[in-house]
Amino acid sequence: MHTPRLTVCFDNYPGEPGLRTLWGFAAVLDLPGQKILFDTGSNGRILLENMARLGQRPEDLDMLFLSHPHWDHIGGLDSVLELNTRLQVVVHEGFSKHLLRDLEEMCAQLTVIGRDMTLLAPGVRSTGLFDSNPPEHALILDTGEVTALITGCAHPGIDTLVQAAMQRLGRPVEWAIGGFHLMYSDDARIQQTLTALQDLGVTDVVPTHCTGDAARAAFQEAYGPHCHDGGVGQVIEIA
Repeated sequence: MHTPRLTVCFDNYPGEPGLRTLWGFAAVLDLPGQKILFDTGSNGRILLENMARLGQRPEDLDMLFLSHPHWDHIGGLDSVLELNTRLQVVVHEGFSKHLLRDLEEMCAQLTVIGRDMTLLAPGVRSTGLFDSNPPEHALILDTGEVTALITGCAHPGIDTLVQAAMQRLGRPVEWAIGGFHLMYSDDARIQQTLTALQDLGVTDVVPTHCTGDAARAAFQEAYGPHCHDGGVGQVIEIA
């Protein structure tokens, strides 16, 4: 069976030599018969350059999932759409109505998510929209053998997102991946979040982007080899 693979194509944390780092996040999720770009970082030129060096072609993408409308997650949107107009673009109701209107003309299919969990493709769902600042949704990957939650910045709280995904799916979430938005949090808040994820049954984490150095160090200490490095160029097999 094909193991889902996540390739970090844009991150403010370094990973593999020869790749550019800027503030933001983007990753390609490779699934059987499906290739999904999650967010687009802050700069289209750097995103495309990194993707090329990683052997990821925008023309091969089937879906673009945008977690929230902050500049460091949608900065490469135009660059990707210029190379692939066949995409299904997944956004939510918290995006600008003007952007949503423009996107209808720029892609093959625009899917606008409301508050309900929504099936997007076999094994791929949106959590549904959360009323955070800014509004955000996350991607749920459920292969039947493993379940992962991929987040852009986790503005609602990474523990809140994982708990909601578990309740809506009716099964555990083993992986939490992406920006955990703990870079401004004190040690108590970091520990509270870490403990909450452990109590929820999360077995593997990939804390990167806006997680912050202190929180990343805490996750590395708590999870050991089950805390996987993010950083641009890292390839993570979700198993």
